Order: sequence, then C-alpha cells, then structure tokens
Amino acid sequence: MRLRFSKMHGLGNDFMVIDLVTQAAHLTPEQISTWADRRLGIGFDQLLVVEPPTDPSADFRYRIYNSDGTEAEQCGNGARCFARFVFERRLTPKKQLLLDTNNRRIATSILNDGDVEVDMGAPSFEPIDVPYRGPAASDGVQSVDIDGETIAFTAVSVGNPHAVIDVPDVANAPVQRLGAALTRHPDFPEGVNVGFCQRVDENFVRLRVFERGVGETQACGTGACAAVAAGIYTGRLGNNVKVSLPGGKLRLSWSGGDASIKMIGPAALSFEGSIEI
Repeated sequence: MRLRFSKMHGLGNDFMVIDLVTQAAHLTPEQISTWADRRLGIGFDQLLVVEPPTDPSADFRYRIYNSDGTEAEQCGNGARCFARFVFERRLTPKKQLLLDTNNRRIATSILNDGDVEVDMGAPSFEPIDVPYRGPAASDGVQSVDIDGETIAFTAVSVGNPHAVIDVPDVANAPVQRLGAALTRHPDFPEGVNVGFCQRVDENFVRLRVFERGVGETQACGTGACAAVAAGIYTGRLGNNVKVSLPGGKLRLSWSGGDASIKMIGPAALSFEGSIEI
C-alpha cells in the first residue's frame, strides 16, 4: 500500500508528517530510520505521527520519532508543524488544539500572522524528572566529568531531557564533541538533548542544540524552551526572550514557578508525497 506524507519544517528543523487518522499503518524503527536517510530516503530530523486521541478531552495524540527510529517525548518545532498540518489537511477546523504526547498535554494556537504559539507546560529542574542521576544543585548548575574536563550545565525537563551549557561564543562551541559525549553520559539514563547557549543580553540568546538520536539540528523548539527556562531559573535572563538558532528565531516567555513556557514561531510545508510500505 502507499502511505501519504507531508514534509514540513520549523526554522529548518525538518519533519516527515504522517496522518494515521484517515490512514492505517504500523511503523517500525527500521522503516523510520530508512526514510530519515537524506541520501537514500526522504530525509528528516524527526517523524511526526498524527493519531486519534486516547482521551476524548484532547484533539489528537502527537507522537514523535527520532531519525534513528527511537520515540521521543516532545518536540516544540514539531508541535507547530503538527498544528498547521492538521488544520490545513482539514483534519480539524480548529485553530486552537489540545495535543497529548507520551508524557504531557500541550496546547497550540495558530495566530493571525500564520505563526503558531505552543503552550509547552511547566519546566522541571528536579533530577528525577529530567531524569538525571546526579545531585540537585541549589544554584541550578550541575557538572559532570568528560575526559578529565568539568562541564557545567543546567539539567531541565520540558517534557524531554535537556542539559543547557552556557558558552561565551556559540559559533565556536564544541557542539559535536560535547554533545555526543553528554547525550550518552551514564548520568542521563534516557539520554539528553544538549544546548549550547550564548547570552547576548537578558532578552536575547544565541543557541545551538545537539539532539538525542539526531545530532545537531537547525533549530530545536524544546531546546529553546530549556535554554530560556534555565537562564530565567539561574537569574541570567528576563521573562521574555528571543532565541536565535541557526535556522531562525523563536520568541519565548516564562514567568517562573509552575507557569507554562510559551513559544511562538513559524511552521512551513516543504512538499507532499507518498511512499510504498
């Protein structure tokens, strides 16, 4: 059978999106990793799957798979693409949605200018929530040893695990070396996404993210949320921050505590197609 799909991106963070509301298919990790290949397949950072909700109070179930076939808990850029996809494919007439992921519910809203706002829920800095096996830190900064070098970071969960490292110059940060080492560090039993964040001022940061199961991407919505939450939590950022990623800019806000992080950014369709399965 042939399976219809769309290719979308949020600031260059690109996705294959499959509607499993009007189509039926069982996807395997081997299929996903084959489709993700940028030379032999479709090529993408993550696969997004639209499913009917298991809870009737939600609009859809939102599932995310990394390019290596593993399932991820959350993807902020993907959530914006998901919202545009289901509206433009007429799977719903609603511009405001409640989406269930593997471990939390998020809300999306398509704005008048076409950008999408995502309510990402509240961040957590508790090691058990990340999860992170190291001790909690009163100043919000933890550290691990990588090849004899002490690496300081802030561990935070925004629905998936992140370690945010402050750097003086993001352009020259060791993203590949430290990202690959930290994402498989034993202190992070489920792996971790690693953000390298340069503070320009209290309302503007530059960010690069090495994503678990993917590598460095052009943009990472949850990485931007984690970086801003970490900066506010440690007193380095204000409550409204613009984040510049290699693929473009996002607008983030968080008032602290149990409040949700709000993220605003674009989502775009690249092309549509079908594939034999």
